Amino acid sequence: MDYRTYSKRIEYLRDLIERERLSSPSRLVEKFDCSERTIRKMINDLRRDGLKINYSKNRMKYFLDEK
Repeated sequence: MDYRTYSKRIEYLRDLIERERLSSPSRLVEKFDCSERTIRKMINDLRRDGLKINYSKNRMKYFLDEK
């Protein structure tokens, strides 16, 4: 995956998390045509960029921790 594609996908992923629309990485596997491992890596990259991304088992969604 080239840098431009990766950048677009990571911004889309960020938007989904901000709007609490990402319930699991497996849903993006087909859309992005990549592995679940890649999606999880992208989530971890967003975390390294300073976003406080958490996962709620009760709500079964990723969300941003505003604290």
